[in-house]
Amino acid sequence: MSKTTSTKAYAAAGVDIDLGNSLKSGLVSRIQSTHRPEVLSKIGGFGGLFQASFKGIKEPVLVSSIDGVGTKLKIAAMLNRHNSIGQDLVNHCVNDIAVVGAEPLFFLDYIGTGKLDPKVFKEIIAGLAKACQKAGCALIGGETAQMPGIYSGED
Repeated sequence: MSKTTSTKAYAAAGVDIDLGNSLKSGLVSRIQSTHRPEVLSKIGGFGGLFQASFKGIKEPVLVSSIDGVGTKLKIAAMLNRHNSIGQDLVNHCVNDIAVVGAEPLFFLDYIGTGKLDPKVFKEIIAGLAKACQKAGCALIGGETAQMPGIYSGED
């Protein structure tokens, strides 16, 4: 399928590829501000690369966590304030690994929506970046999924 045909198919399904690409390209400096020296990849790939270099640790163990913000999403939508959702998400995951003595190294995000809203997207990413900087972990990538028909309305 050609790029034009593919783009038209996404558009017919209600997905705005150009808007998604435009929003992500405008956030490179904010995301790169969270990077640690071990980050090897650029923003926009399908995976983030982090060099596992553990000087001074004899038997390193990687700890991972995944979490969500639950009903806080509904509250954020009702208030039309999404700037804390990204912070909450990072902090949930950082806290989950901290209880076993782990250091947060990097974070991958996932944003799923029925319709991509530039204001909401930027607020979420700003919160993710702010929390990653405070925790000393790098925001190294993630996924933005536009899924009209799966999520209702502006969800």
